[in-house]
Amino acid sequence: MPLNEAETRARLIDPRLEAAGWGGDRIAREHYYCRDVQYTPGRIVLRGDRVRRRRGRKVDYLLRFAGFPLAVVEAKAEGEPAERGLEQAKGYARDLGVPFLYATNGHEIIEYDYFIRRSRELPAFPTPDELWRRWLTNTGLAQVTDARRLAEARALYDPKAAEARRRNPLLHPYCPSSLTGKEMRYFQEVAVARILERVMRGQKRILLTMATGTGKTFVAFQVVWKLLRSGWLHRRHPDHPARILFLADRVVLRDQAYNAFSPLAARGGDPRHRIVGRPVPTHFDVYFGIYQTLWSEDEEGHRLYETFPPGFFDLVIIDECHRSGWGTWREILDHSAGAIHLGMTATPKRTDNVDTYAYFCAEEPEVWVDPDDPAKGKRQPPAYEYSLGQGIEDGFLATYKVHQVRTTVDKEGLHLREVLEAGAEVFIPEDVTVREFYTTPQFEREITLPDRTRAMVDHLARLLRRFGPLEKTMVFCVDTDHAQLVSRLLNDHFGHLGYDDYAVPIVAEEGEDAHRWLRRFQDSDQKTPVVATTAELLSTGVDVPSCRNIVFMKTVSSPVLFKQIVGRGSRLDPATDKYWFRVIDYTGATRLFDEWDRPPLPPEDTALGPERGTLEGVVIHAETGDRLVGASVSVLLGPNVQRGPIYTDEDGAFRFERLPTGVVTLVVSGPGFRRRQMKVELLEDEVVSVEVPLKEAGEPPLKVRVTGLEVTIADETIFLIEATGESLSLQEYVDYTRRKVVELVGAQQAALLREVWMDPDRRQRFLEDLYRSSIHPDVLAEVMGLGDADGFDLLAHLAFGEPVRTRDERTRAFRNRHQRFLQRYSPEAREVILALLEKYRVGGVEEIADPKVFRLPPFDRMGQIIGVQRRFGGVEGLRQAMREMQRRLYQ
Repeated sequence: MPLNEAETRARLIDPRLEAAGWGGDRIAREHYYCRDVQYTPGRIVLRGDRVRRRRGRKVDYLLRFAGFPLAVVEAKAEGEPAERGLEQAKGYARDLGVPFLYATNGHEIIEYDYFIRRSRELPAFPTPDELWRRWLTNTGLAQVTDARRLAEARALYDPKAAEARRRNPLLHPYCPSSLTGKEMRYFQEVAVARILERVMRGQKRILLTMATGTGKTFVAFQVVWKLLRSGWLHRRHPDHPARILFLADRVVLRDQAYNAFSPLAARGGDPRHRIVGRPVPTHFDVYFGIYQTLWSEDEEGHRLYETFPPGFFDLVIIDECHRSGWGTWREILDHSAGAIHLGMTATPKRTDNVDTYAYFCAEEPEVWVDPDDPAKGKRQPPAYEYSLGQGIEDGFLATYKVHQVRTTVDKEGLHLREVLEAGAEVFIPEDVTVREFYTTPQFEREITLPDRTRAMVDHLARLLRRFGPLEKTMVFCVDTDHAQLVSRLLNDHFGHLGYDDYAVPIVAEEGEDAHRWLRRFQDSDQKTPVVATTAELLSTGVDVPSCRNIVFMKTVSSPVLFKQIVGRGSRLDPATDKYWFRVIDYTGATRLFDEWDRPPLPPEDTALGPERGTLEGVVIHAETGDRLVGASVSVLLGPNVQRGPIYTDEDGAFRFERLPTGVVTLVVSGPGFRRRQMKVELLEDEVVSVEVPLKEAGEPPLKVRVTGLEVTIADETIFLIEATGESLSLQEYVDYTRRKVVELVGAQQAALLREVWMDPDRRQRFLEDLYRSSIHPDVLAEVMGLGDADGFDLLAHLAFGEPVRTRDERTRAFRNRHQRFLQRYSPEAREVILALLEKYRVGGVEEIADPKVFRLPPFDRMGQIIGVQRRFGGVEGLRQAMREMQRRLYQ
């Protein structure tokens, strides 16, 4: 009989790896493999306010050379073809940043090499030395043309020389967690390796793009640790010690970085120095400064940064480099032009940070040489990118909910003449150009509306009372005056709690109050301040892991600034049980969410047939019926599989041929129109015709002082559809649920839904389809005040108008109508069925469909799953009883 996977690994794969020299002892051996490496904890999933984690990603084997990851191995059972593990291994290799991967069943070994994009069958695993040499050759790091360093380089890349490995920054050990208090995460390890590869190839400008909360500063510290401890930077300029400058634009960010680099002082003697003024000592290794200090002049007009000789620094790290502008900091960098410039940003390339990317990277992803200045050498895209959405998908970052709110004045705008006629008081300063009509972008910038602010604060106070009045909250306001008003009004609402500093304005870096409030706000152990109101100060870099609410009371048009602000809530904080956060949006800022912020969608189950389907159609104006020329049309066949886009012709028509049969997704958009997405079923050898109406995209809701307005909350949206980023009100979400249920069931009949629901396997697939569409029946029941409703009854009510029945009613009906069914079983088995019935009454059918239910009381006293199975004569008897029980619940 063929070995199962665990036996195959132990008896066949492990011996072959050890025979190749990898070894199983990860501490004593320099070449080793790690087994069963779970490199992500699993995405945090919300059901209402309840949290659970999906299963994390795990690789069977990770092969390391002197600690440096080189390859993954995916194991299959002895009786399975090795090829079945190849695609799975590719996904792991992409995540972990390794170029070599292997799929094996213990006999066959298939290698895939990402350098040459080719697979081959091997008689044995390659040795560590062989794999390391291949890696060096393909990355170009084995090619050294500097004759002065040739002998040293040969020793450096000799895989048998322990000293050489210590002098290679890639192979030099990381700063241990005993000093940092942190373990390296997989993406941080990839980021460090990518940066060091570029440093060792001689690249002078390097960009790291990682979402807020994913540890950019920690990555920078590990890069510095390896470069300093290995001596690599010193070898660049043997005539003077290696020196590093860490640049920030705020004191709090400078100090956070200074503290993060504290392990450098572990051996005694602190190599760090904070630049706070003149004179600046020159005997330290790592300097931390802000632009403003370095730009300051002395009495003779000399800038502080000019006190350092031009070649003083070997590495300059620019924190939040997208914020730093193209004035001051560029001149500071030009002064250290010979140094390596490592820029760090939390935002992808956008129109408002294009200069940053132009400085550190090429416009195109290909490596290129600037024809106007060949001395600049080769440029490349960011060394590494890790998005907010990927961090949420991996489970390293908190997931989020979106709560959108509009006041009446934000919804309708403000006509100055109308509010005057209605009796409002209007104060117009001299020399102010008055608009007749104001909208949200002008509020609190050009026109002050205290009544609007009060309405927002009143509403926010109600939310905080509901969510928890002591949940840490950041409110982003337009300016200092606005932040101070919001703070005062919130303190009035929560004065009964007895805290004088419940809400505080943190609006200026100068001043002891701001420093003190910020330190207390960042401390999870401090109850107050609970709310920090700010304009810009807290938008970047300030770590408040316990923050649960991010509130927009200011209009934001910059995607870069928006992502920075949202990042304030993305950190996990197990100490306060914080695994998710809310974005409460009063100004429409969340329209700026995009693919960078959303986790990748789980793959849908697709069963597409042969490519013998044809899809044609026309795109029309939804209101006028006119045909639209030049509309973009694409067909999505599956995850990352797309045909098109093509564009409609002069008749507004389009046509796709040779499409796979089955259900596909049609995506249509056009300039000035809303994007439309719809499911289409394609049939073999038939032409399917569709008409796609597009609606026009509405105009975005487009210091005078106005008081005496009546401002109320016009609407709220509280449901986020992850697939599209769309936010829906309760009624819109109910309508969306109705459409999705009808679409999945296939006809407007409750009987068909009942058939699906009575079969546990079909029900599970149906529920997974709903979850992928961001529909959770239990959450919807809770919001609608129908928390006791059975999930089937709720969906049948919404989709088909059926009456709502509670789980209590179904439980009583089961006991009354199905006594014969119960009497079939022994008293011990009946005890199990009745206990499951009670679990259903409390938690619903999903509660009893999960095998983990048998770990809970009263089943724990019955011997858990093994003991329960014995009462039914075995596993099959229990399975049949449970299926029959679930079927009868819904008869």
